Amino acid sequence: MSVLIAYVCVCTGSCEESGVDQLGFDLRLQANAKYPDFKHKKKQAALWLSSLWNPPWVGPELAAMAPGTVQVSIFSWNTRLIRSVEAGDYEKTLKLFQQMQQEGMIPNRFTFVPVLNACTSLQALEEGRRVHVQIMQSCCESDVYVGTSLVDMYTKCGSIEDAQRVFYRMPTRDAAAWSAMILAHVKCGQGQKALDLYQQMQKEGVKSDPITFVGVLNACASLQALEEGRHVHGQMIRSGCELNVFVGNSLIDMYTKCGCIEDARRVFDRMPTRDVVVWNAMILGHVKCGQGQKAMDLFQQMQEEGLQPSSVTFVGMLNACASVAAIEEGRSVHEQIIQSGCDLDVFIGSSLINMYANCGSIVDAQRVFNEMPAHNLISMNSMLRGYAMHGEGEEALGHFEWMCQEGAEMNTVTFVSLLAACSHADLMDEGLHYFGCMGLVYGISATVDHYACLVDLFGRAGCLHQAEELIEVMSCAPDISTPKALLSACRVHGNVEMEEQIAK
Repeated sequence: MSVLIAYVCVCTGSCEESGVDQLGFDLRLQANAKYPDFKHKKKQAALWLSSLWNPPWVGPELAAMAPGTVQVSIFSWNTRLIRSVEAGDYEKTLKLFQQMQQEGMIPNRFTFVPVLNACTSLQALEEGRRVHVQIMQSCCESDVYVGTSLVDMYTKCGSIEDAQRVFYRMPTRDAAAWSAMILAHVKCGQGQKALDLYQQMQKEGVKSDPITFVGVLNACASLQALEEGRHVHGQMIRSGCELNVFVGNSLIDMYTKCGCIEDARRVFDRMPTRDVVVWNAMILGHVKCGQGQKAMDLFQQMQEEGLQPSSVTFVGMLNACASVAAIEEGRSVHEQIIQSGCDLDVFIGSSLINMYANCGSIVDAQRVFNEMPAHNLISMNSMLRGYAMHGEGEEALGHFEWMCQEGAEMNTVTFVSLLAACSHADLMDEGLHYFGCMGLVYGISATVDHYACLVDLFGRAGCLHQAEELIEVMSCAPDISTPKALLSACRVHGNVEMEEQIAK
């Protein structure tokens, strides 16, 4: 009969010196001399998982045992699984889980939580489903921690239906389980369902935690539900929820997306601690609300307080400089990007292109584009838009042909910029050609923005009646941009009668 022990292996002198046991487990773990991991059943001697803390009789006694009489306990296996997850070694976690079962060890509820966390981190949905089967066979699905881990695994692996089935089968649900389900709905773009779930959670008397509030605020932000967001903010204050960086960031994001930049700024100013993520949220909020100068002022304050900007900070600042055509400030940010060692990735590169183009320097925009190590559709479209803004029609057409050669998958934005370039350069034939190719060749349906560009193209060429006819036969409902384009053309060409008709 084998002896079941919680200590991990037969510790010889070499093991203690290396600090690694026969199964590869690092024994050089921090232990507290006052609080042992467990006690010997008969001797009542204190024992620790780390061999460095155990009394001297442990090693010789284990070494004297016959081979096969020592079996690693479930406690030790679970400790290994937890430590491997904490170390970010998720593949090892799953291998350990498989190994423990091969050696005849039956998993328990403490086993399944780290294993599910490993599946979540690896996005290993099928592996997670296999573990779920074992959980049901072990009758552990009703455990609140296992159930919450299952909900989290399914939602983060993209299977919200499975997450819901687990959630509603749980006999008891704590705040963590509710929060996981709320965040799952938010992640899937189901903001209203997340709010409904939050109301149900309150009716059942479950107290919200900071993670719950983060999920609900994100739902309000996605729906631009300002009143609901204010209500949640009030509940946070009444519950005494600490305004930490995560909750504060979500509040700022909610208020800015709902157009209340003043409320966002009040939250920001009241926060006791602010990391770079919170500063980024506030800077981007000012940019979104058209307050480029305030964003630039905040960036300066951030640096004065000693915080190092991230790539997101630089993108926000470049957009702020672009919005107010502050080229000198933009050049300064560009220099900081170089000094910080940030890679000129597609996001920073595209923002630099937009900034220089908006500030009137298409040459600098072109230089940034050429210096970028790699391109995607975002950076390609940014350069195309820059050419269009500056009336560089031939360069825009050449750039588009290059995009075709590179195999870029064109989108709606591509053709808006291309048609705008044709319009600004009075390239009537080319503009009509690409408008026709858009649907026939690239399968892109014309939007109101495409029609506005085409109306502008006709208007600039003096073909006012053709532009008017186009508005009447548009495949989508026109917005204010289409008649405005025609109205502008009427003024340029002195067609007062048509101008009055459009104005009415």
